[in-house]
Amino acid sequence: MIKCIVIDDEPLARECITNYIQEIDFLSCMGSFSTVLEMNSSLNIEDIDVLFLDIQMPVINGLDFLKMTKNPPITILTTAFPNYAIEGFELNVLDYLLKPISFNRFFAAVSKAKTQYVLKQSIEDTETLQEEQDCFFIKCDGKYEKIHVNAILFVQAMQNYVIIQTTERRYITLLFLKNVIEKLDKNAFIRVHKSYVVAISKIDTIESHEIHVKDFKIPLSRNYKKEVMPIIIGNKLWNDAK
Repeated sequence: MIKCIVIDDEPLARECITNYIQEIDFLSCMGSFSTVLEMNSSLNIEDIDVLFLDIQMPVINGLDFLKMTKNPPITILTTAFPNYAIEGFELNVLDYLLKPISFNRFFAAVSKAKTQYVLKQSIEDTETLQEEQDCFFIKCDGKYEKIHVNAILFVQAMQNYVIIQTTERRYITLLFLKNVIEKLDKNAFIRVHKSYVVAISKIDTIESHEIHVKDFKIPLSRNYKKEVMPIIIGNKLWNDAK
């Protein structure tokens, strides 16, 4: 269900739109308000999917409200004045309904809103899924800690446990390095020593036998160097012209 609110200082206009909303099965009216200030005192705009917004209202007009609102919901302007259309669309409103609003015109606008809402939900679901795929849990100090893969700087083996160093802190857990390597993306992490796996994108400096990742110095084993150097540097090395 798409959650809507109506903000309009004209009682008949508010009633018209709320009645239209009730006629459409995929819309739900969460409230109607005569001013922006009235709405702000009783509702969080971030909880709303579609906003039906009048332009000319007391204290704060609709366009000014959009300009001062960070990440406003899908917005459909409702007004008796066509001369605000260009400014409205510059603020990324979805549609612009001129009063008096017919049901057919209203339905066309909310159908567009439904399409955009479904697309937005799909993108958010994909981002959420990606975020979940890009993290994992380990047992550390008697509790389960969530680690984001893109925050890992390196992993160090220490006998029968590993140290996972992230941008924020260090985690120690009972795991074998080979098991960690199996879980990490081989295109994003590289083994540089029998005891170290490093995030390729986090490498700052490479010396003959050492890699620097932020303030950490990580040994670069001779056994791994020939394999590591082409992967880390590849075609990114700029040489002086011969």
